[in-house]
Amino acid sequence: MLTLTQTAAEAVEELIARVPLAEDGGVRIRDTGSSEGFELSVVPVPEATDTVVVEGGARVFLDATAASILENRVLDAELSNDGAVRFALGNQG
Repeated sequence: MLTLTQTAAEAVEELIARVPLAEDGGVRIRDTGSSEGFELSVVPVPEATDTVVVEGGARVFLDATAASILENRVLDAELSNDGAVRFALGNQG
């Protein structure tokens, strides 16, 4: 299952805190089916078929395809001083 680094968990929590209607929600990762990769969005609840990954107070929802593709990956993040967040995927151990 996808895991999150401490930095990624903090970034997800920060993103959720910025969206008033999503304080109990999470970041949803959806496979776009194209070479563009994945789409990330802040949502108040997961879809019924989403896999939910919880790391500390961070919640990440993966659509079925993303859950399969990201099975053995690690989500990391970089937080910039201006509040921007960049996510990156790595391989687990």
